[in-house]
Amino acid sequence: MFEPAFLSTPIFQYVILPLLIFCARVCDVSISTIRLILLYRGRRVLAPVLGFIEVLIWLLAMRQIMSNLTNPFIYIGFAGGFAMGNYVGIILEEKLAVGLEVIRIISKTDALELVSSLTSEGYGTTCMDAQGSTGRVQIIFTIVPRRHHKKVVKIIKKFNPRAFYTVEDVKSASEGIFPLRSNLFSKPF
Repeated sequence: MFEPAFLSTPIFQYVILPLLIFCARVCDVSISTIRLILLYRGRRVLAPVLGFIEVLIWLLAMRQIMSNLTNPFIYIGFAGGFAMGNYVGIILEEKLAVGLEVIRIISKTDALELVSSLTSEGYGTTCMDAQGSTGRVQIIFTIVPRRHHKKVVKIIKKFNPRAFYTVEDVKSASEGIFPLRSNLFSKPF
């Protein structure tokens, strides 16, 4: 089979090919991260498509590795691409902010203003009185799109900077009050 002379040069073998494998691994591991998150969130159509692309990229990278087993730079590119792909995947996941989360707020002070502010912003709230280890508290629950996390935390800090809050992913929710649907699903995926 005809092979261009450039493909057998040292610059291609020891620099360009390892960089191509590095980039391929960054892509396939990043796609894998997003695919797993979409699977967890129940996105049954997009996750398999991403899985197909992920495996296709991986196979192309592996073909090059198997053809160049004596080149140690290939291994460095493969491992480095895997590590960077994890990092890029995490960054992409944070930017996409797919899904919902429940924010549980525990306040030692009256939370009426906080609840009113969250409600006026379109977030549903559930508030209840409870007994904490240091006395009476109010617990406020709200389910929000993940991309609204910072906005909600800013509201919490504005009305009660010392409030204790926790955040958890929500796989699904129904029959609640959510911000306008056009805002909730305006991002892709």
